[in-house]
Amino acid sequence: MAGKLEFSKEVKEIARISKALSHPARVFILQKLSKMNSCCYSGDLVEEIPIARSTLSEHLKELKYAGLIQGEINPPYIKYCINRENWEKARKLMDDFLNDNQSADFSCDEKKHSFIHNSITINSV
Repeated sequence: MAGKLEFSKEVKEIARISKALSHPARVFILQKLSKMNSCCYSGDLVEEIPIARSTLSEHLKELKYAGLIQGEINPPYIKYCINRENWEKARKLMDDFLNDNQSADFSCDEKKHSFIHNSITINSV
């Protein structure tokens, strides 16, 4: 039996970035921060997004885990901004992923493709 597939570092990074982008609040946060030339306090964000402060904190945590933002703690405030280096890496990674994997034919026309079905026989005892 062949060994299990190991996902490449690139595939894992694409998945981590995709997860970070999988919620509208996180996309909004990234849009806002990416347009700013400075950082933003989490308290300012909670006033703009109709979610609880604790929910915002979880979204920021997910974005930080993905490396797309960075935070600086100055009690009692937490300041967030885009991690420009990782933002550029993520942009390039996603651009390569979306553009390099294109096929001239995106259709799934059954007439053009054949599918092999394996039959499995189960013997009962």
